[in-house]
Amino acid sequence: MSTAVLAWRQFRLERRLFWRNPSAAFFTVVLPLLFLALFGVVFAGDQEALDTIVPGIAGMAVMATTFHALAMTVTLLREQGVLKRMRGTPLPTGAYLGGLLGSAVVNAVAQVAAITAVGALLLGTPWPQAWATLVVFLLAGVVCLGALGVAWSLAIPSADAAPAYANAVFLPAIAISGVFYDVDGAPAWVRDIAEALPLTHVIDGLSAGIVTGEGLGAHLGDLAVIALWAAVGLAVAVRRFRWS
Repeated sequence: MSTAVLAWRQFRLERRLFWRNPSAAFFTVVLPLLFLALFGVVFAGDQEALDTIVPGIAGMAVMATTFHALAMTVTLLREQGVLKRMRGTPLPTGAYLGGLLGSAVVNAVAQVAAITAVGALLLGTPWPQAWATLVVFLLAGVVCLGALGVAWSLAIPSADAAPAYANAVFLPAIAISGVFYDVDGAPAWVRDIAEALPLTHVIDGLSAGIVTGEGLGAHLGDLAVIALWAAVGLAVAVRRFRWS
């Protein structure tokens, strides 16, 4: 049986497992929409702020469904011995990781679609102005942040410590990267840190696709930073991946 078929079967299993975990479903599906509703009320009437927040929360959703979810899930499966048992089966590593990442892609796409629709229907932000830019940055963000999530799971010592370790990266990243504000208006030292983080560039690309309508040519630098982080994450995730 080909690796692609095995990856598809693993993907279908991951979808079933996802919906059987209510806490994971809440964090990755409901929480970003709650943030969007909250800030929609707080900044009602301030369209400039809403045009910043909608792509920012879309970027946060991408990170929640990829980095945060995968760091937690892989750590839990490793500690429970699931990964070790899988290692003893003919399932290729690529098929297993492909199934995990494929499930993360579905979650991220659904989240960004829901946030974009809510923003357009209720908050006055436009429907996507540059679909190619939106799709490319969404997929690039999923690959980059998903790979970094799997890589970060290698540093987590136990399932009990997973929430603390995952949030130690996730929460500062969304605070610094412009999820809730325009990074250009932040102090210089905050901007410098934000420019080094991949989430900032994912949000810039999503903002271009949703709000400003800028093409990919205007954001090649953002894609380069995301690609660099993705290469680092993939290299660590593949070479250092531990089954037990």
